[in-house]
Amino acid sequence: MGAALLLTACGSVAAPSADSGARPAILLPNDRLELPEFGFEEFQTLLGQLRGIPVVVNVWGSWCPPCFVEAPDLARVAREFEGRVQFLGIDILDNRRAARKFILRFDWPYPSVFDPNGEIRDRLGYIGQPITVIYDRRGNMAFEWTGTVTADLLEAEIRKVLDV
Repeated sequence: MGAALLLTACGSVAAPSADSGARPAILLPNDRLELPEFGFEEFQTLLGQLRGIPVVVNVWGSWCPPCFVEAPDLARVAREFEGRVQFLGIDILDNRRAARKFILRFDWPYPSVFDPNGEIRDRLGYIGQPITVIYDRRGNMAFEWTGTVTADLLEAEIRKVLDV
């Protein structure tokens, strides 16, 4: 059932019919400090909505020492590729107050979602954090890294999906 859910959830978001007048709600937070609570299904829907642009997903927690190490590089690389790549943080096993302080401390220019139980990480099949995943324009996983990612590695992998 999990694989079937993953396959259907990764499908493109259906456009509303011309006579319905309704538009699907875009799940990407507008404010980097909003931290809306997301489960796995919302995350998969958001990835579907972001098809057409490469997406860098970083699973992190404000309590995670390796996350502190990579945070400045994530901010710098996100700014370098702003407008060409969408960065998205997934804050896990945390509280929003500490997460917001972390985002401000490292001046992350991109939004994060709040996953208090680590469901997204777990259902993606990972253990631990940080985790960085790059999805290409078609929504396919192009790169994954468990542990602290460096700016050089992240930049090189982003350039690969932009050149395709």
